[in-house]
Amino acid sequence: MNRKRTQKILDILQDAYPQAGTRLNFQSPFQLLVAVVLSAQSTDEQVNQVTKRLFSQYSTPQGMAYLPMEELQELIKGVGLFRNKARHIKALSEILIEKYGGEVPHTFEELIELPGVGRKSANVVMAVGFGLPGLGVDTHVHRVSNRLGLVDAKQPHQTEAGLKAQIPRQRWGQAHHLLISHGRAVCKARSPQCSFCPLESMCPKNID
Repeated sequence: MNRKRTQKILDILQDAYPQAGTRLNFQSPFQLLVAVVLSAQSTDEQVNQVTKRLFSQYSTPQGMAYLPMEELQELIKGVGLFRNKARHIKALSEILIEKYGGEVPHTFEELIELPGVGRKSANVVMAVGFGLPGLGVDTHVHRVSNRLGLVDAKQPHQTEAGLKAQIPRQRWGQAHHLLISHGRAVCKARSPQCSFCPLESMCPKNID
């Protein structure tokens, strides 16, 4: 692993995407947690449409926990897998009330124990919700990291471990957003816009 190369790549991406950050709308760590659970296999735009309606009526664990399942399902119908997500949201809300006094826990280990919360979601809540070190790996981060040769990994958790090993903890959250921004704008899954890429000269496909 070449840490200097990785730092240079992040610096270039920072210049290219100075506004990189979360697109999810939220006003509390709990709202972020719900939004992240809803975001699996859904776009941020879809999630924001759903949470605008949902949070205007129910914005706390107490509200979600006692909400009838049918009503919660109806409120989040605009995202994929809404029935499963409704079950997760009710269950995690109940756990937050019973175990954490209605607050979202601050540690990675506690977050991933919550229903519907995987490694990516826990990392995002850590970084975006609490400003703590966290580096979530979604499809964009996984794809871009492998294409750039930052990692050589088949699974997202391997990409996460590889990136965390070479990026300073204070840049984990920033790296997450920069790699996502690049994946959305240029390094797309299909038809990547290589001629517009600020990292073209550093890309392994252009290096003998």
